[in-house]
Amino acid sequence: MAAVVIGIDPHKASHTAVAVDEREVALGDVRVRATAAQSERLLAWAGRWPQRIWAVENAEGLGYLLAQQLAGAGEHVVDVQPKLAARVRLLAADASSKTDPHDARSVAIVGLRSAGLPRVVVEDHAAVMRVWIRRRRHLSRLRTKVVNQLHALLCEVVPGGFAREISARQATVLLQTVHPSSAADQARVELAAEILDDLRRVDAQLRELHKRLTAVVLASKTSVTSIVGVGSIVAAMVVGITGDVSRFRTSDHFAAYAGTAPIEVSSGPHKIFRLSRRGNRQLNHAIHMAAVTQIRNRNSDGYAYYQRKIAEGKSPKMALRALKRRITTTLFDTMIRDARHQPPRHGPVGPTGT
Repeated sequence: MAAVVIGIDPHKASHTAVAVDEREVALGDVRVRATAAQSERLLAWAGRWPQRIWAVENAEGLGYLLAQQLAGAGEHVVDVQPKLAARVRLLAADASSKTDPHDARSVAIVGLRSAGLPRVVVEDHAAVMRVWIRRRRHLSRLRTKVVNQLHALLCEVVPGGFAREISARQATVLLQTVHPSSAADQARVELAAEILDDLRRVDAQLRELHKRLTAVVLASKTSVTSIVGVGSIVAAMVVGITGDVSRFRTSDHFAAYAGTAPIEVSSGPHKIFRLSRRGNRQLNHAIHMAAVTQIRNRNSDGYAYYQRKIAEGKSPKMALRALKRRITTTLFDTMIRDARHQPPRHGPVGPTGT
């Protein structure tokens, strides 16, 4: 019996599902409210089709919770990007109005006809890392904003302000030397003290978050921290963003995803490669931090590799890019070894390829 594809158009308050067969004929539809029993209601409705595949639109966004619930129940769930469903609606022979059932049917058709859709898997330590890395990114941005406010205010009460990156301790010492000569200056000093309290609070939150990330990385039993320059923060970024490393066939595919693989722009006999601006920029930033740390560590293999590239006539930036590519391969090989030694996860296994 051919598998039936059930497309889901998720919303904040409700979800619409439409089942289609191999001829793209709608077999039925249902609308369920977004409640604690949403997955149970959908599974009960879909019980008439034992061979089924769920296609959830935007399973990493609005459809995240429902997709995880279905995957946790042992269902085969794939993620459909909204742009793919939009193309089906655009190319449909019969012009129809945009409704939730029509959108769900478009999602089902994408799941039926598109090969290589990413499969939704039950989350593990990588998902936990993504949660706290996102929190760290938000706190880092907040700290930058607070520091910029403090710098701008210090320029109004201290000649020349503070020329370097300032810490809470340095700002405290500097404010103690300020003697306001007017009511406005007094207000500026008081405001600077309040902003300084904000900076101390954010710094404390970042310290606590670093401890939490360290514990999560240790619990994941990843060995990427054995690589020079890969501490708890970089490891959490790399493992969390990568997720299931087996979805990349080779280290070259992983490097393309990370944006560390150069792009060929050759013409005729001239072989030219340029910097890639593609790929996941957060993952690229994590690899960049590891590369810079290795360059600063004169006893590391990365430093020797970097110096060897410089001796070959490459510019410092080109040598840095070559080192990032080398670290990318090392990270990929390490994560592949970790995945082979880990016990099988409960729930569906992710697909291979990109």
